[in-house]
Amino acid sequence: MDLSNKVVWVTGASSGIGEALCFELARRGAKLALTARRAVELKSLAQRLGDYKATCLVKPGDVSDLPGMHRIADEIAGELGAIDFAIANAGTHIESFPEKFDSAQYEFLMNTNYGGMLHCFEAALPHMLCRHCGTLVGMASLAGYRGLPRAAAYGASKSAMIHFMESARFHLERQGIRVTIINPGFVKTPLTDKNDFFMPFLISAERAARYICDGLERERDKISFPPIFATLLEIGRMLPACLYNLIVRGVWAKMNYR
Repeated sequence: MDLSNKVVWVTGASSGIGEALCFELARRGAKLALTARRAVELKSLAQRLGDYKATCLVKPGDVSDLPGMHRIADEIAGELGAIDFAIANAGTHIESFPEKFDSAQYEFLMNTNYGGMLHCFEAALPHMLCRHCGTLVGMASLAGYRGLPRAAAYGASKSAMIHFMESARFHLERQGIRVTIINPGFVKTPLTDKNDFFMPFLISAERAARYICDGLERERDKISFPPIFATLLEIGRMLPACLYNLIVRGVWAKMNYR
């Protein structure tokens, strides 16, 4: 698939992977609709994307606002044309320490990461179903594969995203709708800059964007990267719980996690 002239809606577009993804999509000729809460940053991004002569529509909004997301999707379809790709990228990360349990933290991340994706998809899907064409793209994470230290809240939200998209695919593929799951490893962004631990196989947001766009053009159901790290965690996903837990405890101890 050629991304040129495809209408792509990106949430969480103002920074991190979302911002880098917009530049890569612009280089490949996509028509962009940008959504994030920070209107000033979005307008600045749109100006910078102008260097690529990209068609760019700025639509500030909060993924927690379901009526607002429906309004934005309708406006995109009216101004740019039918949505070809809805990339639910908006999300955040908070380290969690269950020994200092705070259920509000878990609910916040679930509502933001998982709930935000659902709102994006609910708004975009009617525009795809009427044409029997389109792709829903969810920004999950390799952290959603199995339990990891300090990631109980974040990993749970990403695991929910993966499960939903894998299940929804069985239904939507019959309607001509693709569902693509993106599982990044550690990517250098303002969020990961806050981490105080070693992040193996850390890559730039620009490289992550290239992985994503290459995968979308190849119509992959799942885009996991970087390859070596993704392969290791895929293997970990298949290990018996006793062996997996032993390995993670050992790695955790060596990396001086709290």
